[in-house]
Order: sequence, then structure tokens, then C-alpha cells
Amino acid sequence: MPGTDTRKAGNSTPTADDVVAYLKAHPDFLVRHPALLETLQIPPRQSSAGVVDMQQAMVKRLRADIERLRAVQQELISAGRANQITQNRIHVAVLSIIQAPSFEKLIHTVTHELPGLLDVDFIALAIEGTEDAPRRVPVRGVYVLAPGAIDAALGPGESARLRGDILGEEAFFGPVARHVRSDVLVRLRVSSGSPDGVIAFGSRSPDTFGPTQSTELLFFLTRVLENTIRAWLDLPE
Repeated sequence: MPGTDTRKAGNSTPTADDVVAYLKAHPDFLVRHPALLETLQIPPRQSSAGVVDMQQAMVKRLRADIERLRAVQQELISAGRANQITQNRIHVAVLSIIQAPSFEKLIHTVTHELPGLLDVDFIALAIEGTEDAPRRVPVRGVYVLAPGAIDAALGPGESARLRGDILGEEAFFGPVARHVRSDVLVRLRVSSGSPDGVIAFGSRSPDTFGPTQSTELLFFLTRVLENTIRAWLDLPE
């Protein structure tokens, strides 16, 4: 009969009457699909002069909340991807450390191969000397520090120091220190019978490292390096 269905034959597109009827039958539809409010035009309520339209204000606020939550979601997704990339790099670096066929190759791997694997510009190793020990490099690629230099740099008993927008220290990076603009120093406790050391990560960029950066993966890499060095040198824990 005329008037019972305003859709043309063969056309399955719902009419305005269909949409109205559906919304009346499902009054919570927009509650369950709030994102639609971003595209819908809400008519203003007729009110007296000077009266605030609370409906419009609430819709505007809800749309702003949706945009904010969407931005937070994108930030979390980006951060998760970056963390996964970093984790994968650390895993590859760990495998390179434990697969080194000799102690000398281990040092070369850390100082020459790990920078490329971890996407940093410089990695150096340093160990504190003793008062009566000659100030010479015992192994190529390892710097010798003055006694107490690590506590002075990191703080007594501290495990790490992260800095951004700095000038690198020659004691830890040698001749490339002038290129270091941000760095991380992580204390190496190889053995109770040997002095502490440091693994230093340096970047040419001033914002690669900073005090708020997470250190869990770097600590994991450092613990693996400590155990591997201890095994090669047959040192006690």
C-alpha cells in the first residue's frame, strides 16, 4: 500500500523514516557508538536569551574527549612499537655477546658491533684502576679510569646515569668524546674481587638519551655482559 514503504523497489538504502524508527527502537544507540557524534550535526535547543544550551556543551565536550583519547591511543601504539624495536635490538646484541668466540672478540663486539645493532653512535668500556696499577689500557677498546671516577660520575652506589644535551667526557669515550651530545653510563660489577667498570653509550644527538628514559633493557644487557666477562676471565662472583 502507498505510504507503508517509501523505498523504491530494488533500493535497499534505508530512508529517513527508517533511521528515525530504528533510533526510537534503540534509544541507547549513540551511547554505544559515541564516535558518531563527531560527524552528526546536533540542532540547538530553543531557549530563552542568556540561557546556555547544555546539550551543545556536553556534545562539544564529548567530541573533545574522543579526540583526546584517540591521540593518547596513537601515542601508546607508537610507544609500543618503539619498545618492541628496542627489545628486538637488545636481544640481538645479547646473542652477539654470548656467541663471541674469545674475550678479545667480545670486547670488539661490544665496542664496534653493538653500536650498529643498538642504533647508537658510540659504545665504550672503562674500568677503574688501582692506586698502584699502571695507567695503561689492559685490553684494546677498554679505558682505564682513576680510582673513584665511577662513583664521582654516577654517584656513590648508583647503577646508571642518563644525560641529554651534554658534552661527552674523554675519560669514558676517549677521542670521540667531543662528538657525544647525550650519553648513558651503566655500572659494571663483574666480580667482587675486581674494581667496577662502566659501559658507556653515546649519541651525537642531544635528545637520544635523558634522565626520564627507561633503563630496564640496558640493565639486562649489562647483566649479560657482566656474566660473560666473568666467565671468560674465570672470576668469582
